[in-house]
Amino acid sequence: MAGLGGALGIYLAAGSVPGDPLGREDSKQYLRGMELYGGKANVLAAELMQWFQSLWHGKRLAVTVACITVLVAAVVWFVDPASQE
Repeated sequence: MAGLGGALGIYLAAGSVPGDPLGREDSKQYLRGMELYGGKANVLAAELMQWFQSLWHGKRLAVTVACITVLVAAVVWFVDPASQE
């Protein structure tokens, strides 16, 4: 319950997280330059890294904490036979 309570507290306290202040991720010129220097894999890796980093800020952090809490509780429930009695 502490994990879900913490997630609720984070969600209520968090504001929206702004993106890149320069707006580089959305510009066609920036993406073209990334593709030119590193290929499509570079663009995909940058998008994946940006998505992963977004999980640790704002309201997405609350969702991440809640999901991790539920996963850990499920693992403990399935692994510990005493918790099933």
